[in-house]
Amino acid sequence: MRRRTPLRLLAWAFLPYVAISATHVGLLAIDSPAADPTKLLLMPMLALPVLVSLRQIAARGAVAFIFVALFFSWFGDGAGTFFPAAPEVPLMLLFFGVAHVAYITLFVRYLTRRRMPWWAVAYAAWWVAMLVGLGPHTGSLLIAVAVYGLVLGATAAFSTRCHPVIATGGAFFLASDTLLALRLFLPDSLPSWSSPAIMLTYTIGQGLIVAGALITLRKRGS
Repeated sequence: MRRRTPLRLLAWAFLPYVAISATHVGLLAIDSPAADPTKLLLMPMLALPVLVSLRQIAARGAVAFIFVALFFSWFGDGAGTFFPAAPEVPLMLLFFGVAHVAYITLFVRYLTRRRMPWWAVAYAAWWVAMLVGLGPHTGSLLIAVAVYGLVLGATAAFSTRCHPVIATGGAFFLASDTLLALRLFLPDSLPSWSSPAIMLTYTIGQGLIVAGALITLRKRGS
């Protein structure tokens, strides 16, 4: 029988991520140059509660997919920093695309609790609307954006089959990337506060997905 990790300890393990997220969003709001370094701390801090929960989780494969998703999300966050000579947007699409595939696999193989609700079709409608609205402005990135939008929408759709915390996280993640896409391809459509809003919804989405996954995996592994 596995030794239980106290829920209080697990909650405390999320505090560094919450603190860094709040700091990062706040620095973006005041347009501080310190925002970029704090961005690179987000995913390492979100890995902390996963590490704390290791002894409680029997499904090691699920843990591996969480780490893969966080690792490639970290690369996506730091694409411009890690690869300054490469085009940033295509790298972001690639790295986050891999992260979303890892999340989808995690949901389908380890976290599914129910059938997909009928209203999840809204995510398919979102994908079509984004292609219609953004397609003419994406240039050579049209195919990459379409494929990325497909896996992003699939992450949100498959999250609806999991714990409600995960489903909420999937919706926030999609909202974040929707705002980011508008900022990248239709920059005049968003106000000046869009950067903090993008990262606020992103950090909430990532945090809720990981929290919901750990809640589910802890119950099944105890």
